[in-house]
Amino acid sequence: MEKGIGIGIEDFKKVINENSFYIDKTKWIEEILKDKSIIKLFTRPRRFGKTLNMSTLKYFFDIKNKDENRKLFNGLDIEKSNYISEQGKYPVIFISMKGIKAQNWNIYLSEIKILLRTLYEEFSYVKDVLSPSEQIEFDKIWFKKDDGEYSNALKNLTAYLYKYYKKEVILLIDEYDNPLITAYEYHYYDDALPFFKVFYGEALKTNPYLKMGIMTGIIRVIKAGIFSDLNNLKVYSILNEKYSDFFGFTQNEVENALKDFNIEYELPDVKSWYDGYKFGNSDVYNPWSILNFLTDKKLIPYWIDTSDNYLINKTLKNASSDTMEALQKLFSGESFEENINGNSDLSVLFDDEEIWELFLFSGYLTIDEKIGEDYENVYALRLPNREVKEFFKQKFIDVNFGESLFRNTMEALKKNKIEGFEKYLQNILLKSTSYYDTSNEDFYHGLILGMTLYLDRDYYVTSNRESGLGRYDVIIEPKNKNNRGFILEFKVAKSEKELDKVSKEAIEQIIDKKYDTLLKERGVKDITLVGIAFFGKILKVSYK
Repeated sequence: MEKGIGIGIEDFKKVINENSFYIDKTKWIEEILKDKSIIKLFTRPRRFGKTLNMSTLKYFFDIKNKDENRKLFNGLDIEKSNYISEQGKYPVIFISMKGIKAQNWNIYLSEIKILLRTLYEEFSYVKDVLSPSEQIEFDKIWFKKDDGEYSNALKNLTAYLYKYYKKEVILLIDEYDNPLITAYEYHYYDDALPFFKVFYGEALKTNPYLKMGIMTGIIRVIKAGIFSDLNNLKVYSILNEKYSDFFGFTQNEVENALKDFNIEYELPDVKSWYDGYKFGNSDVYNPWSILNFLTDKKLIPYWIDTSDNYLINKTLKNASSDTMEALQKLFSGESFEENINGNSDLSVLFDDEEIWELFLFSGYLTIDEKIGEDYENVYALRLPNREVKEFFKQKFIDVNFGESLFRNTMEALKKNKIEGFEKYLQNILLKSTSYYDTSNEDFYHGLILGMTLYLDRDYYVTSNRESGLGRYDVIIEPKNKNNRGFILEFKVAKSEKELDKVSKEAIEQIIDKKYDTLLKERGVKDITLVGIAFFGKILKVSYK
């Protein structure tokens, strides 16, 4: 009988007790126990199993209800290991930072206080062994008093638990970077940073009451100063081979899952849609998408809308022509090389030189191969699968244009209705761009190139490559050579009066430089030459 799938259930105990479908990742526990580093940070994309894995650690190590929790691991890999002897031996603090979203620091801090109050209530029984002064400090957090030591709340709680159990504490912090991303989004990063430097740092740095600290997140944000004094931190990112199998589903795990649900014939399409991630030396599938596919049996995007995608939205909204050219390469199935060191701060991740690191660690790109020596940080990056490809296409449309207007624009071009294309494109410029954006050809080039990504199913789109006697701006080559191809050339006019003249000069440049050579060599007979001249938010399109 098929097991039910608990979509969104991230509590290990609930998954096991409700007999939900579960892919056994408990070997992770053994590897963690072999690893003698005191503080570990695992960075993975969202919805790749971080919270469920952390919940698994909580139920394994927690000294509370240890006999009941022991039953949860019956028949699982860790039960067959000698390290099962470590089950139920330590007090455990598990705190998840991913559920809080606030538009200013005061509200966020208030939400943190509520979270800590709930955490302290879970351990209220330790008050029996605390001194009178410790009880006062405990109650300040428990009852959400204004003068509570909130920035030291985690460290103090480890001390209280150590005093009660006479055992070192395991501290689990899930999605540690979510507060910083939220603070960056709503412009109170400078207020949040000092708090979290103490909140995390004091609990993790040379804490005598700590057995082990484990954190998860998406990005490292090492330069932010949060961990600047943390000498005992070991980071395991998607670049590391160690632990590479424990987040996401492996090929073998997916094949077995499809067999369990009697849909193994779907494997080729499932692979195309949801596989393609490279973590360390492991090839993995997106687990969220696989679980949803097993439930719905539909090949559609599942993962892309599981968060507000703020970081990606911001990047695509401000994408330069260089960024769009790189995306165009990715859409064509190519990879491109980038320096990735994993140490970038949020404040620079939106720069053109750094956004690829953000895309990589967030799960929107993956590693094709390592370039050069082991000590070098150069990687070839690519889109992992069709789901992410569809995301980029749709998200770029949503962020920059709006669905209806965008589709009208591109359908008019495909049908060679250039007057309609001009009308819709003019509306896009008026509605979707700022006057300050439109200062150079680079902006317009990036905008149009981004729009043409929509055509990737039926066309090959290339930019700034040689053909004939020069380098064209954009060529749209039909995959079916019986269909029409397009060559687009962009120019910026010095005044509105010159728009018509300049757009025609763009056509003449296409002809003089023989940019159509490439399409003709590839057997495309019908070719439309399109010259687009811009002045601020006004344009003129000529064609031949």
